[in-house]
Amino acid sequence: MTGSPVRYLVVPTEDAADGAKSARFGDKTILWGPADQKLGRASRTAPGLVLVTQVGRSFQDEFPDVTPLLDHGRHLVISAADKPRRRRSNHCWRVEALKAGTTVVDVPARMARRADPVVAGLVGEVAPASYQADLTWLASLPTRHSLSASFTTAVEFAAARMVALGYSVTRVPITVGAGHSENLIGDRAGSGAGTRGLVVITAHLDSINLAGGPGGSAPGADDNGSGSAGVLELGRLIASREWEHDVRLILFGGEEEGLFGSKQYVAALPPAERSRIRAVLNMDMIASKNTAAPTVLLEGAPVSSGQMDDLAAAAATYTGLKVETSLNPFASDHVPFINAGVPAVLTIEGADSANGHIHSANDKLEFLDWALASEILRMNIAALAGWLGLVGAAEAPRPQPAGSAVSWGPGRLDIFVRGTDSALHHLYWDGGTWHDFESLGGVIGSSG
Repeated sequence: MTGSPVRYLVVPTEDAADGAKSARFGDKTILWGPADQKLGRASRTAPGLVLVTQVGRSFQDEFPDVTPLLDHGRHLVISAADKPRRRRSNHCWRVEALKAGTTVVDVPARMARRADPVVAGLVGEVAPASYQADLTWLASLPTRHSLSASFTTAVEFAAARMVALGYSVTRVPITVGAGHSENLIGDRAGSGAGTRGLVVITAHLDSINLAGGPGGSAPGADDNGSGSAGVLELGRLIASREWEHDVRLILFGGEEEGLFGSKQYVAALPPAERSRIRAVLNMDMIASKNTAAPTVLLEGAPVSSGQMDDLAAAAATYTGLKVETSLNPFASDHVPFINAGVPAVLTIEGADSANGHIHSANDKLEFLDWALASEILRMNIAALAGWLGLVGAAEAPRPQPAGSAVSWGPGRLDIFVRGTDSALHHLYWDGGTWHDFESLGGVIGSSG
């Protein structure tokens, strides 16, 4: 049963006007109101509007006769008349009422921060060859189905890589339905004084072939060899430095069957350990370029909005990625953390519904874009550096004094200096805080 019919219109977000209900999906906005409301000649009527969130093309593949009213990849708007009449157990898509005044997907303005030379050096150490070698090995297995012998082989491979990097490794049994699988955990202690926080880096190691069943070929190159190899690559970079806080690498089993590994991990976390977590970075499908511009979706919740801001700033500062954001978490291993109030973010390739290869025998290396994966890894390691806190890093060169200090009155002091880039820089004290240097531009000659 549906409510009153509505009239709707999809417009470029920049053209969206007041006077109608709306929901934003990146660069498109859907407007709607009563069926008799005038929205424009291109508007249409529907018995109601429904939001679909899907993994890949799971909903569209299952219901090929449903034509979306708005298609933004992971997110669709469909007519209420096309809403499935009975609930299915498929965890790969979700349907719910479309709420007015929401931003389902945002495109934040690129806000680059001042590049840190130490972080820039770490970003520059992302090694596509190392990442590609690990991913190629994982995708060479016939399957990584959670209940298969070759999943165990993949765990052993990843465990050996973590041990070689200096991580303390634990293999934790989990149940997947009536079967048994495992999570792989690698820990590295920070060297900060006092109580240390914890940063968690995750991906699911398992793969699946929905049509072929447990015995079907499932190379899982993008889903999720790309994220699993990403955990190993980020773990390699982190192992090359000393950090204030602890880091934990986790490769989950049972994700494809319903987030079994991450749900059981979060449920078993002692409250004290849960409260230590500063951020959870989850990678799930980071290597298929589905759009003209290299794009990443950051998916989290209000509890992780600060971490999403850090990732977006890292992308703007150290990469050429276009960033989209969503506070509509669904169907990956960040969700159990978010449900427990832990700040977690999914990084996933943009427009993942354009990737028609996942969950099949065709999820192969030949369809991957190594450059996109490397850019996402660069964004991720830059944000991780901030969350972990580098120990013993040399301070970046500071501008050298080359001008006078000016006091505008009690509690206000302005200092103008010649920077290492020969431009004029400004530092000031507001009576309670020193505000860091900002460049005022120009070129100042040095005195002899």
